[in-house]
Amino acid sequence: MRLFLNLFIVLIGLSATAAHAATWNIRYARTSEIVDMSNSYPLQVLGLALGQTNVKYRLIQSNKMVLQGRAIEQLKANREINVIWSMTDTVREEELLPVRIPIYKGLIGLRLFLVTDDYADLLAPVKELQELRRFTPIQGSDWPDVKILQANGFEVATASDHPRIYTMLKSDAASFFPRSIVEVWRELEHEAFPNYLHLEPRLAVHYPTATYFFFNKKNVVLANLVKTGFERAIANGKFDKLFMQFHRKYLEKANLDKRIVFELENPILPENTPLDRKELWFKADKSVKKQEKVKENSE
Repeated sequence: MRLFLNLFIVLIGLSATAAHAATWNIRYARTSEIVDMSNSYPLQVLGLALGQTNVKYRLIQSNKMVLQGRAIEQLKANREINVIWSMTDTVREEELLPVRIPIYKGLIGLRLFLVTDDYADLLAPVKELQELRRFTPIQGSDWPDVKILQANGFEVATASDHPRIYTMLKSDAASFFPRSIVEVWRELEHEAFPNYLHLEPRLAVHYPTATYFFFNKKNVVLANLVKTGFERAIANGKFDKLFMQFHRKYLEKANLDKRIVFELENPILPENTPLDRKELWFKADKSVKKQEKVKENSE
């Protein structure tokens, strides 16, 4: 038994030594021409985490653009890509290997609305969640948000990519496009963003969720390297510094204290979500007006 334990310790030591000596070529998926604008922050977080471990690494974008669902399938098959960052749900955590530290400190669940002028006027009188449920949000076909919104009483429209989502909003096939506070500003500024959409000024929804780095289940060494470095960056304050560097201006522009923020349930939030670790989550200003949870379905 002792011989087995000694051999195990030696193997672990050799694995760690090899991990630090080698150069890790870490390939990530290019998922959308618009979504790719948000890559800079997750990539810097990933680089920060790896940098805390002193490993040698290169971050390489995949050659072909793929939808998020396809990227997940490639990662499951351990083919072409080594990491994705995605909003978590129970299925993804069963099929992939998550590092359970929320990259955006939970802000991915704070959603502002992209709308046309017509729907901005129609949403103007809304004060209660049951009133908002009369309108149709739209999301990507393979996004976890679809199930969350449906569970909260919304009839959700879906589309395969951003251009189709915009077209459906223009054609009145959907009423509003809930976008994370960390995503929406870059989309508004992008040259491909349509001029018939803008940000609705007084409403938002929030639900507890997290965006994690996910790895193939067999890639335990890389996942552990990222987790170790991430924890070090949290402990020494470097992660919080990077987070605020990227997101302070977005939080200020959102005018959360002037919005009605409807709190939604998230029935697909995995049990292992580290909600008890307060340092991992951003707390919005206490002056933000939040509605009580409305659990009854709309009539």
